[in-house]
Amino acid sequence: MLSKISKNVNVCPECGGQIISLPENGEIVCGECGLVVGERMVDYSHSGKRAFTTQEKNNRERVGSPISILLPSMGLTTVIDKKNIINPDLKRAAKWNSRMTWQNRNLLIASTELKRIGSNLNLPDHIKKEAMRLYREAFKLKLLRGRSINGMVAASLYYACRKKGFPRTLQEILDETSENAKDVRRCYRVLIRELNLKVPNTDPLSLVPKFISVLDLDLDIEELVRKILHTYKKRIPTSGKDPKGIVAGAFYLACKLKKKDLTQKQIADTIGVTEVTLRSRYKELIKKLNISI
Repeated sequence: MLSKISKNVNVCPECGGQIISLPENGEIVCGECGLVVGERMVDYSHSGKRAFTTQEKNNRERVGSPISILLPSMGLTTVIDKKNIINPDLKRAAKWNSRMTWQNRNLLIASTELKRIGSNLNLPDHIKKEAMRLYREAFKLKLLRGRSINGMVAASLYYACRKKGFPRTLQEILDETSENAKDVRRCYRVLIRELNLKVPNTDPLSLVPKFISVLDLDLDIEELVRKILHTYKKRIPTSGKDPKGIVAGAFYLACKLKKKDLTQKQIADTIGVTEVTLRSRYKELIKKLNISI
């Protein structure tokens, strides 16, 4: 048979039929009788470029988003069974093996949730890196005991957005998570207290471009809202006040001054505050800025 194959590799040695190759199976078979003539072909269709230097190797191994560099190595997937172990050293190894497996699983779940929310909210990489750093610090201090992973992830993302001055509100993050708002706020307070973090203030001006776009308002309204907020910040400290409420009041005031037909409910629902809060900030703006309507 070998002599026949060597003389004419395109002809089946049994029936004389045409030989065909199946790259998906790595086999050479007869198209007539199905005889397998050869096996384990080398598939060159997906061969990549070889790496000869350290830089080329690193470039080839760099996969996924930059957030992946913050994750620990998942290590081996083998779990040592502790049931029938007599050697105390092996028992200790099994104990640490299971513990590390749990730790890696926790961080893996957290990073997956963080990347999901970050992708949905179009958060930049430096925000996600900062949030992952906060989560890992909370994990090391065992702040996750009695608290949900997703709740702590949402709280870490919210703090990272506030710290970096990125215009994302707590409600937007809550809309992307299945956790209860009360639990997320509790996790946020724990982060602030246990990690000795300074509570950052969200600048109301940073929220203006987003809501201008959502409310479909023109440039004149945007400039007037910015002017109102800038003057208000000079006269009244905004620390401790909900920035969304101030922005909602400024939007409503600007629309009134420009004779723009937008109701309190439309503005309040879009920005995410109550109509009571909007009216309170609206009246405060009129009084502090000495504006007559």
